[in-house]
Parts: sequence; structure tokens; C-alpha cells
Amino acid sequence: MLVTGYDLGVAHDGGYAGLVRVPASWVVRIPDGMSAHDAMAIGTAGFTAALSIVDMERNGLTPANGPVVVTGATGGVGSVAVQLLAAAGYQVTALTGKDSEHEFLRSLGAGEVLSRNTLQMGTRPLEKSLWAGAVDAAGGDVLAWLTRTMMYGGCIAASGLTAGTELKTTVLPFILRGVKLLGIDSVMCPAPTREAVWRRLATDLKPARLRTMTTDITLDQLPDAFATLLRGGARGRYVVNLS
Repeated sequence: MLVTGYDLGVAHDGGYAGLVRVPASWVVRIPDGMSAHDAMAIGTAGFTAALSIVDMERNGLTPANGPVVVTGATGGVGSVAVQLLAAAGYQVTALTGKDSEHEFLRSLGAGEVLSRNTLQMGTRPLEKSLWAGAVDAAGGDVLAWLTRTMMYGGCIAASGLTAGTELKTTVLPFILRGVKLLGIDSVMCPAPTREAVWRRLATDLKPARLRTMTTDITLDQLPDAFATLLRGGARGRYVVNLS
């Protein structure tokens, strides 16, 4: 069994407990073919990545539509999203501010890697059409740039705010290109959707390189892991070994 979201470890104690009591409606059975370790390596971030892809597919995205960009690509959501999209046949571009991690992102399946440090975002309400889809964990100016550079009918799955909470854009991408901005909330996601997405994470959306991007740590190592996350130095996923 597994639980992600519902503010467990945030508004509710027990995020790093060996045993925790939660409402039965929060619990999802770990799908066949997935270990408990892999379920936690995927975690809330990986679930969010898969939910983003499923929602974009529901809104018409297919590999034939064109390239998909993943922002914050070395983070939890981004690193899993790159793998899932590549495995599903999408042409993936990864956007990162960590210039030392380009080869890491290519190893996960990114066909192209863009540096956030040299990215020219432009200032026009509509820029050159580049992306059929986008998994965005950044928000802020990065999300605004995405709205300006989507292809006609493209969709953006927005789940993060590492680049800021404000969104400065215009209505033009939405009324002239039919761009779809999809809000992704994995915390209170309805149980039927949650179960369906986890089943896909064990089958056609199974991340093939999960172990190579996962670092196992102990409870004693959590403070160092938190510090690494806060300074933006983390890549991939951490799994806490409670034994």
C-alpha cells in the first residue's frame, strides 16, 4: 500500500514514520510489477509527472503532434517526466538551469537540452511556435514564456512554482492559438484518477531509468538532503530507508 499527497508530512504528521494511521480513502494499492522502493522513488513528484502527461493526453497530445518540453528537468517532477515522455515516444526537450547536468538529462531520454541561463524568452505576446506540450514545474516567467511559444492547440501542464507564483501573459496564446493551460494538483487528486495513474506507472508509463536517478538515504541524512534541495542542488529522487 502507498499514500502520496493529502498533505501527509505537511499538515499531517508521519511523512517519515515507519507506521502511520490515515483514512482508508487515501490509500492506493501498489500495482503489480512495482516494488515499494520504486513506488517511493516515484513518489508524489513522479506521480505528478505522470498525472501531467495523462491530462495532456486527455486534451489531445500525442507524439505525432510535435516536441514536448520539460522545465525544471533535473528536479523530481521533471526528471521523471523526461523518462516517461521519452519512453512513450515523445520528442523531449529538457530545460534546466544546471549546465553540469545536460548529459544526465540525455541519459534519461531527452533528445535536446536547453540552458535556462542562456534562454532567450522574447517579449512579444506570441513568439515562434515550438512545443506541442509542456510539463512545467517552474511557473513564473518560464510558464509565461511557454504560453507564448506553444504550437496551435498545444497544452501546458503546470504543477510548480520554483520560478515564481505570478504569471504575466496575455490572452492571445489562448484565443489565437487555442493553447490549453492545465492545472495539475496531485495532493487532492480523486481516488479513481489516482489509481489509474499508478497503474500506468507500473505498465506503459513505467520509468525505465528510475534506479539510476534515485539516491537512497537514511533518516540521519535527511537534514543534508533538505539543505541540498533548498539550495537547488538536487537531481532526481531521494528514497529514505527507514530500516
